[in-house]
Amino acid sequence: MEQKWWHDAVVYQIYPRSFLDSNNDGIGDLNGIISKLDYLKLLGINVIWLSPVYQSPMDDNGYDISDYQAIAEEFGSMEDMKRLMDEAKKRDIKIVMDLVVNHTSDEHRWFEQARSSKDNPYRDYYIWRDAKPDGSAPDDQQSIFGGSAWQWDEQTEQYYFHLFSKRQPDLNWENPKVQEEVHQMMNWWIDLGIGGFRLDVIDLIGKEIDKGITGNGPRLHSLLKQMNQATFGNKDLLTVGETWGATPEIAKLYSAQDRDELSMVFQFEHITLTWENGDKWNPIPLDLREFKNVLTKWQVELADDGWNSLFWNNHDLPRLVSKYGDDKKYRVESAKMLATCLHFLKGTPYIYQGEEIGMTNVAFDTLEQYKDIETHNFYKVKTEAGVTHEHMMGAIHENSRDNARTPMHWDNKPNGGFTEGTPWIELNPNFPEINVESALSDPNSIFFHYQKLIELRKAHPVIVYGSFTPVFEEHDQVFAYVRELDGEKLFVVCNFSNDNLTLDMPEQYQTQTLDCLINNYQTITELSAKLELAPYESFAVKL
Repeated sequence: MEQKWWHDAVVYQIYPRSFLDSNNDGIGDLNGIISKLDYLKLLGINVIWLSPVYQSPMDDNGYDISDYQAIAEEFGSMEDMKRLMDEAKKRDIKIVMDLVVNHTSDEHRWFEQARSSKDNPYRDYYIWRDAKPDGSAPDDQQSIFGGSAWQWDEQTEQYYFHLFSKRQPDLNWENPKVQEEVHQMMNWWIDLGIGGFRLDVIDLIGKEIDKGITGNGPRLHSLLKQMNQATFGNKDLLTVGETWGATPEIAKLYSAQDRDELSMVFQFEHITLTWENGDKWNPIPLDLREFKNVLTKWQVELADDGWNSLFWNNHDLPRLVSKYGDDKKYRVESAKMLATCLHFLKGTPYIYQGEEIGMTNVAFDTLEQYKDIETHNFYKVKTEAGVTHEHMMGAIHENSRDNARTPMHWDNKPNGGFTEGTPWIELNPNFPEINVESALSDPNSIFFHYQKLIELRKAHPVIVYGSFTPVFEEHDQVFAYVRELDGEKLFVVCNFSNDNLTLDMPEQYQTQTLDCLINNYQTITELSAKLELAPYESFAVKL
C-alpha cells in the first residue's frame, strides 16, 4: 500500500458555532478557534475538520450554503479564515473544509435566479417537476428531515426537489454547468491552501429522481472521478465522503487507490445498530457481538484496498460516552476504553470536539430548549402519527443532534468559558465538573489518554498499517484484537461492560514479557491463563 500523510493523521472535528465565542455574541467563531490552536497542538492532532463556516441563513446550521466563497458574518470574515489557516499551518495542522454540494440554500444566487422564471439560465441548476393533475407532488419521495421531498414554488408553478429542509434545494448534477461551477469553487479553496474536503452526503449526487434512486445512484462514481480529475486528484489532499449507505464493497469503489475518487468514506453501519429498523427515534440497546462483527468486517474487507475512517461520534450523533459507555459511574474509565478501542484500529481516527474530555449527552426538559431542525421536524411528524411526547423526549435525549452541539466546556466559569454573552443553545449543566481546565490539571484525565493514543499512532507503524485479527469473537462483553506488522504484535483488550470479568486467555497470548503501551486501570505486566478485567477496563500491550 502506498503510504499517505493522512494514514497516521488524527483529525479533530470542530463545530464552530459551539467551540468558542470570541466576541460574546453567543455564537462560536473563527477567532475563537484560533485562540485554541495551542490546545489542539497539545492534544497532538494534525488535521482540523471544520464544519461549514460559509455564508448561510443557518436554516440547518450552515449546511445550507448561500455563498461558497464567503464566510458567515457570525463566524467572522474571510481574513479571519485566512488567518486561521496561517496559524494552523505554523502548528503543522491542516484545515479540511466541510463542503455541501448535494444542495444549496434557497438564498443562493443560483436558486434565486432559478426560481425567477422557467427560462432562466440557472433553472436547470436545480430539479423541477410539474404537479400531478390534482395539484399534488410529483411523487411520494420523502425528505430525510421528514415530510415530502417536493416543495411547491408559487412563482413558477412547479415543484422543486429537496432531500433535506425545503430551504435546501438539491442541485441538478446531471447539468455539466453545475459540475463546472462546483469544481471551480473547490479549486478556489484549494488555491487558498486548505488540506482537503469532507464531502457532506456525497453519495446523493448521483441520484435519479424519476426512478426514486437517491443514494448510490448509477452516475455517482463517474461524477466523483470527474471531480477528482478537475480538482484535488493530483494535490495530495485528504478527502472523506459522508456515505450513509456504504458497504465495504461500495467503500472500495470510493477509496481504492486505483479508483481516483476519495481518500476514504464515513460509513455508518456500526452507528445504526442502535436504531430499531433504521429509525433513530426508536433507540435500542447495543448488541456488542453485532457491533464487533461490523467493525471487524470493515477492518478485514478494507485491509489491503481502500481505507477506513474511524469514528464514534460527530456533529450529527450522540456523545460517545453516553452512547457506548457509562456517562455516570464509569465516565472516565469507559471514555478511555472507547478511545483505546478505536485508536488501535486501522484507519484514520476522528475526534469530535469535547470527546477528549468526556463530554456527555444533554437531557433538556423541554422541546423548546432544542434548536436542531431535524429534532423539531421529527417530533412533529412522529407525534402527529401517534407516538407519545414521552417516547419522543426519551429518543431526543438519546439521539438528538443537539447532544453534540451544546457548547464546548473550557472551564467552570459561567457558560463554561464558551461565551460571556447568552449562548445560542444552553450548555450541558455538568460543565463545572467536566471541562478542559480540570482535564489539563489532572495527569490521569481522559485528555492525556487521548494525547498518548495519538503519540502511539505516530510511533508505531503497526497501528497504522498492521494486520487485524479478532480475539474472543463470541464474547458479548469484550472486544479484543491483535495488530501485527513485521514481527511486531499488539494485543488490545476492551471490556464494554460494567461487570468484573474473568477471561480464559488463549495459550498463544500467555506471556511474562510484554510492554504495556496504555491502560486505564493498572499496568499489565504479564498475561497468564486467567485475565481479570475491571468494569470498562482496557489496555494495549506489545507482546
